[in-house]
Amino acid sequence: MNAQITTSRRTRRTPFSQYVEDAGVRAYTVYNRMLLPAVFRSLEEDYHHLKSAVQVWDVSCERQVRLRGPDALRMLQLLTPRDLTKISTKRCMYVPITDQNGGMLNDPVAIKISDEEVWISIADSDLLFWVQAIAGCNGFHVVVDEAEVFPLAVQGPKATELTARVFGDRIREMKFFGADRFVFADEEILITRTGYSKQGGFEIYVEGRHYAGELWHALFEAGADLDVRAGCPNLIERIEGGLLSFGNDMTFENTPLECGLGRCVNDSQLATCYGGRALAEERANGSQRMVRALTVSDKIPRCDRAWPLISNERLVGQITSAYRSPDFGVNVAIGMVDHTHWDAGTEMTVMTHAGPRAAKVQQKFWI
Repeated sequence: MNAQITTSRRTRRTPFSQYVEDAGVRAYTVYNRMLLPAVFRSLEEDYHHLKSAVQVWDVSCERQVRLRGPDALRMLQLLTPRDLTKISTKRCMYVPITDQNGGMLNDPVAIKISDEEVWISIADSDLLFWVQAIAGCNGFHVVVDEAEVFPLAVQGPKATELTARVFGDRIREMKFFGADRFVFADEEILITRTGYSKQGGFEIYVEGRHYAGELWHALFEAGADLDVRAGCPNLIERIEGGLLSFGNDMTFENTPLECGLGRCVNDSQLATCYGGRALAEERANGSQRMVRALTVSDKIPRCDRAWPLISNERLVGQITSAYRSPDFGVNVAIGMVDHTHWDAGTEMTVMTHAGPRAAKVQQKFWI
């Protein structure tokens, strides 16, 4: 069933919403109580264009939980099992945020603005309230609020060329997860080499609304010969790349280790971070389930709910994202699978809401 989203002031528009609508957005979703474009021409056409050209995404929904004060960095380290000693104003970091049980509360990018200011660029959740509570209950000298920042993403194989045309060739030197400030319209704008696609690109952190329109139009004028289009995170491309969606492929019921984020769980932090004891026990004893790439047979419906994975009449996991891949010619999927069935080649039955299908665990994701 296709249903329209009815919006109101509770569903926040962005400084770019009018430009997105002028560009022909066909579907929205709601993310952090803000409009996030979901489809422009079609899911498949948007997918092919993202993988061949360049798109500008309104991802203002990536809200910035801001920590300001002398304890900002010390408090951030308490929130995550990842060692943040290498974070700097030139390098941002992907940081799982965990609760007291080691469960995932969010998987943001942390950005150091200064020694006394950090932004946590969050996925869809009420992380602000958790961080405010931790600050208040532990007496940290820090103010926690939501910054008036509206990110734009430039993604696709031509993203570097487009971004360099607007901000200068120095941006070509940025490493993955690099961060720096560049001048546009007499404004110093923070840009990071990050984004929610495997095609590469940048995220531009627009502070305030006063130059948003000028920047949007500058990107499209500079990229006319690059076939630049308005776009958005693409379901098919993110499944192929194994990019997990918080609240969908992982929730607070899952730990970073179960989500394949073991590289972000550092033993040196487990004695002090929230959930560290539980994560240490899991690391010592082994995880009981893990995110896996899977294929699903035959024609499948839209995966708008979890699909149980069944083996010998026993529940052994679930698929949470799935779609037909035009480039790979199979139904690609992301699932959480029990340790007894997570080996590559293991076959199971997935119970879609259109009936059972065959599912098989893959060695790795596709891109």
